[in-house]
Amino acid sequence: MRALPQILLDRGLVSADHLREAEVEQQQTGRSLGRVLVDRGLLSEKSLVGALAAQIGLDFVDLADADIDARLATLVAANTLRKHSVLPYAMRDGKLLVAMSDPSNVVAIDDVRTITKHDIQPVVATRDDIHAAIDRFAHLTDDIEAMAGDLADGGDVEDDLSSIRAVVEEAPIVKFVNLLISQAVADGASDIHIEPGERDLRVRYRIDGVLHEVMRSPKTIQSGVISRLKIMADVDIAERRIPQDGRISVTSNNKGIDLRFSTLPTVHGEKVVMRILDKSSVLLELEDLGFLEHNHKRFEESYLKPYGTILVTGPTGSGKSTTLYATLNVLNQDGVNIITTEDPVEYRLAGISQVQVNPKVGLTFATALRSILRQDPDIVLVGEMRDRETAQIGIEAALTGHLVLSTLHTNDAPSAVVRLTEMGIEPFLVGSAVDCVLAQRLARKVCARCVDMVRPEPEMLVAAGFPADVAAERPELPRAIGCQACSNTGYRGRMAIHEVMTVTEEIERLAVSRASSDEIGRMAIEQGMQTLREDGLAKVLLGRTTLEEIARVVI
Repeated sequence: MRALPQILLDRGLVSADHLREAEVEQQQTGRSLGRVLVDRGLLSEKSLVGALAAQIGLDFVDLADADIDARLATLVAANTLRKHSVLPYAMRDGKLLVAMSDPSNVVAIDDVRTITKHDIQPVVATRDDIHAAIDRFAHLTDDIEAMAGDLADGGDVEDDLSSIRAVVEEAPIVKFVNLLISQAVADGASDIHIEPGERDLRVRYRIDGVLHEVMRSPKTIQSGVISRLKIMADVDIAERRIPQDGRISVTSNNKGIDLRFSTLPTVHGEKVVMRILDKSSVLLELEDLGFLEHNHKRFEESYLKPYGTILVTGPTGSGKSTTLYATLNVLNQDGVNIITTEDPVEYRLAGISQVQVNPKVGLTFATALRSILRQDPDIVLVGEMRDRETAQIGIEAALTGHLVLSTLHTNDAPSAVVRLTEMGIEPFLVGSAVDCVLAQRLARKVCARCVDMVRPEPEMLVAAGFPADVAAERPELPRAIGCQACSNTGYRGRMAIHEVMTVTEEIERLAVSRASSDEIGRMAIEQGMQTLREDGLAKVLLGRTTLEEIARVVI
């Protein structure tokens, strides 16, 4: 075991002179060296605890910065956690990581092991951090038990509307729902799923495109939680037979958050999914979306033109709207009239006129687009070209001097041309009006804290799609490992993978001749288009993501 003074010196936490002065005081007072340094203001409490952890060969965690799994933090009752100053907060290699202020407390370790039925890996943290985290997370268990008890005492309130209204205004329900939303925002989730089961209520967050189970709660709180969310979304809490949509606006950490609310009747009750719309994401620049220089330049040449059609393609949840909003942020100038028609309007943009589609009253994309063109627009954004009529009006608008931006559901950029033709748009109009097609996917970024660099064999690199000369060099590529910062996934955050096809004269001629998407794709590649896979592999070489992740999101 290394001596504490040497660890402090090796880490540069104190100078040799200060250490000698503290050792003199230690001999005179009999207090511990670490306590003397902290009292003198020469060492922080966290630095001391970290050094002591290293001395006994254990990891140190700063709970203020760590990503704490709320489900794990609620496995043990709050009073037990406070009694032992411990907090379960993550899983690693099948073991439950437990932050402890005293890792030698075998009684605490045994208690947590017995309650959680997990093997325990002690990790050192400061006592203040542990209790602050307990106050933040562990009360959730008490709230769930209180809600379950209240609802159980009140009998079956499933069909009693007055009882439901009374229950959803009670503090435990309100606190539980607020915590679900605030924790999802803190975890960087894009969606919250509340799913009724036969015997319980499951809550899952979609983080970086993958669903993670957060908790399972007693079935008895189901009606209260879903009704509370319905009231927040201003929808009919008495209607459970048909799907309903709404919107919830909240503030989390002084940041405005909108949630797109949707219910779906299932055999075990209504399932609720809420899409988290972080208003700060509409302020993103195109560079923040992961564009490489080659693709950014090609895309920029298109959206800076005064007219034409720009299409962004990809599956649901691939970031198409975010890319279009980032493009509008560039184009939104005082001398330009920008009007959008969307379903739904996800983000409110200052200085832009936004129209919400409402088919119930006859306001479809097509009817809205006809009216927009009488409003003297310079730039028009159509949420989606989902039918022939909308596509026809959008194409004609581009041919009459407007810049039209829209989305389309196709697997790649070349397929967009064929898709419009299949929708009934004349091929010569498609070739003349469409200026650029941007296809994209979202890939998870490798976690910077735990990433490991490896040199794969050349054969593996060639099979993945790398050119033979790159594979022969055996470059170092990132590999996902997993740590508490990334919830043991190896990934943290997402970025876009792009494919930018500029419609040239040659591609226009192919469109007019009704060529296949494969023929159009080959011509686009000859003219400099990087495919989705090529862009993804370039980002692997830059150390931003892994080969496994690119294989997951790109065919």
